[in-house]
Amino acid sequence: MTTSIDPAALAANLRHLTSAPPARSSEGSLRGVIEACLQLFSVQGSGLMITDERSTLRYVVSSDGPGRLLETAQIDTGEGPCVDTFVRDEVTVCTDVANDPRWPKLGPIMRGSGVAAVLGVPVHLSGICVASLNLYRSTRQRWDPAECTDLTRYGQVVGATLGAIVSAEQAGALAAQLNYALDYRVPIERGVGYLMARDRIDHIEAFTRLRSAARNSRRKIGDVAMDLLSTGRLPNEG
Repeated sequence: MTTSIDPAALAANLRHLTSAPPARSSEGSLRGVIEACLQLFSVQGSGLMITDERSTLRYVVSSDGPGRLLETAQIDTGEGPCVDTFVRDEVTVCTDVANDPRWPKLGPIMRGSGVAAVLGVPVHLSGICVASLNLYRSTRQRWDPAECTDLTRYGQVVGATLGAIVSAEQAGALAAQLNYALDYRVPIERGVGYLMARDRIDHIEAFTRLRSAARNSRRKIGDVAMDLLSTGRLPNEG
């Protein structure tokens, strides 16, 4: 059974989180909002994946072992609810990740893991999707629409935390990674749209082709996307 948090309580907690002093490290800040998610919502675990310069999601932080397995398995297979959330920039709902036909390679890995129902929430920075917040429950069940709304609002808190990290001088590699995502997300999306129209494929397949072309040519995906828009060809197409 699912329950929605009281709106007043949620609003009060969100105000507290966004006004709280920043942690000494970027990981500490992100771990704080991930752990707070468990206190606010009836979920067993949560985690955050952030895009890198090749527009591939990378593990950043998770609340527990099963949550980390969910993230690393999606990185290894290149598929899953959090991948779809990032690529499509929309909430992705899953009642039973181990038996969802959308992700045939991920399912066998997650069987017996303690992860069942999964919700992926896009996280934005300056209006650009740069990360995926993942929430999971240990039993198979549907997500209530009101919960999805509340958790989408919570994704805004995570986005505000990322914004603070980018602004901090000590952020280092993570800030550079996020800034690259902001600079190149628009041409990447345009490149994906071009491939969808040219090859009559869906969003996920187009994104996978663009990312694979970047990986195989050892180039950043943003540069490959810009060349695609200029020449009409991917590097491996001659």
